[in-house]
Amino acid sequence: MSEKEPSICEEKNYNQLFRKYYEPVTKYIYYKCGNLEQAEDIVQNVFMKLWRLCATISFSKAKSYIYKASNNSFLNEITHQKVVLKHQKTIQENVDNESPDFLIEVDEFRVKLKESINALGVKEREVFLLSRIENKTYKEIAEITGLTVKAIERRMSIALKELRDSLGKEIKL
Repeated sequence: MSEKEPSICEEKNYNQLFRKYYEPVTKYIYYKCGNLEQAEDIVQNVFMKLWRLCATISFSKAKSYIYKASNNSFLNEITHQKVVLKHQKTIQENVDNESPDFLIEVDEFRVKLKESINALGVKEREVFLLSRIENKTYKEIAEITGLTVKAIERRMSIALKELRDSLGKEIKL
């Protein structure tokens, strides 16, 4: 970046770029995707990234950066959507290919799992659900319950042992 060139890191210069390019770039992306909210989100994210990278992008290259980054973000979203759709299709095909007996076994297992979790002691059930359903760490559970991490580990150990005993040792929890 030359010294004569204005810096994007100065708020007035950044605001000037935003006012000048936000609407046209949003329209450009909207024409590509057909969804105004998606286009606005993409362009807003690009401008946030531009602000974070303001020291590395010259003012004279900002326009091309904004358009290119917006287009790349749109293409990344399209690629991600394709992956999601492919994954959903694979899951649906697997569900369609499963036998009725297998589906009945899955339902029976779910019922047995719920019964086994409900059979846990109140303290152990709380820790188990926070860990496995809410995806909390032992430290977060300790903060929530006001207990030590060691106490949480002990309760989780008891819960897992009881579930293994009731569901069978082949189950990996």
